[in-house]
Amino acid sequence: MSTLNLVHLQDELRRQGVLMCFSGPFSHSIIEELGKAVRHYLESAQVARSALMDVFAVYIEQAQNVSHYVCRQKAGVDQARLASSGIVVIAQEDRHCVISSGNLLDRADAPALTAQLERLRSLDKAGLKALYKEQMRQPLNPQGGAGLGLIDMARKSSAPLEYAFGAVDDRYVFFSLRVVI
Repeated sequence: MSTLNLVHLQDELRRQGVLMCFSGPFSHSIIEELGKAVRHYLESAQVARSALMDVFAVYIEQAQNVSHYVCRQKAGVDQARLASSGIVVIAQEDRHCVISSGNLLDRADAPALTAQLERLRSLDKAGLKALYKEQMRQPLNPQGGAGLGLIDMARKSSAPLEYAFGAVDDRYVFFSLRVVI
């Protein structure tokens, strides 16, 4: 990519209100360092403490979801492709922060994820709180998690979670998730 293209890319990112964007393989150390940068930027922009904590928490959850999905897949030819497919973007729209993420997803995983997201989208704040409490009482899932991540993001969001699946090939779709704080 030439320098001129980078200038154009930077202008486009500014035009769209992008505060931070990372695309590529996620690791614990990258998630941690970007998290520090996000927190520092939001503090310097004098974002309200409660909003700052919500943005930070949603960023961490989305980055970990991208990373953990890759780790849960069977090692093989597509491992590098899956690992490099992740992206997380934090942008400012009007008076809101928007945290978006995306990654390749096996087509077979899309229906269950769609059902889970649609259930969350159908609940109001009280329903999300009740679901969160109910989920807290459940045993850990086989991946070692409590299954609270999407519920917690929906609770923090000021609008219903938005998601999309873009066709990639016969095996994968690209899953995108958008959370507005």
